[in-house]
Amino acid sequence: MIVSLTIIRYRKALVPFALLAMAIHRLPMWLQQGCTFWKLLGSGRNGTFDLQPDWQQWGLLAVWGNREDYEQFQQNSFVSKWWKLLGSEQWTVLCQPMQSHGKWDGKEPFGKPDLKIADGPMAVLTRATIKMSRLKNFWSHVDEVAELMATAPGYITSIGVGEAPVYRQATFSVWESMEHMRAFAYGSKRHAEVIKKTRSEGWYSEELFARFTILESNGTIDGKNPLEEFRNSNVEFRNQENDTLNF
Repeated sequence: MIVSLTIIRYRKALVPFALLAMAIHRLPMWLQQGCTFWKLLGSGRNGTFDLQPDWQQWGLLAVWGNREDYEQFQQNSFVSKWWKLLGSEQWTVLCQPMQSHGKWDGKEPFGKPDLKIADGPMAVLTRATIKMSRLKNFWSHVDEVAELMATAPGYITSIGVGEAPVYRQATFSVWESMEHMRAFAYGSKRHAEVIKKTRSEGWYSEELFARFTILESNGTIDGKNPLEEFRNSNVEFRNQENDTLNF
């Protein structure tokens, strides 16, 4: 099993086609061989949950039986051809699920893996359906958590996506390592307090938390590939270290 998250950006003039895709891409995805789970997603503006949608940015999260199934989709599907014709940018992250807890629309899309995450960059998906009675509680903490995450050591990037405005939201975040992610998730006092509130106040009617090993990242979003930038910066840092040692 592999998981793909593809983020597509459209030019402003083609936003109507982006909205149209949310309707007409459902049938080809439903018929797509080798795809066991998929979600067409809107996107927020600030890299996490967001009340302000980015009308130019959209996404597809899909689960594939194997790499060949994904490659067939990329090469031959109606959806991928639409992206190539109408999209201005496309960024895809391929991942292997390593740990997953919870459900998405009553399903466990990644199964129940419990595997050790390899050293190096990893990703986290947090997804929830927020109870209508708890929307105010949830949104009053979003900006604070987003700022904490964006300034946390080891943070590389994140994408805020959702199936529906306001109450069905998800964040896909990428970290330098499992250790950095854990330090943010469990070592930040403010973040831990918010997580505690989600439990004690019962914010969610359904939630899912999954961790992934990143297999590959290709394309660009906003003119860059965040993982390539991270790798290049690490190479430069190691070269500087070697130069210092040699000196």
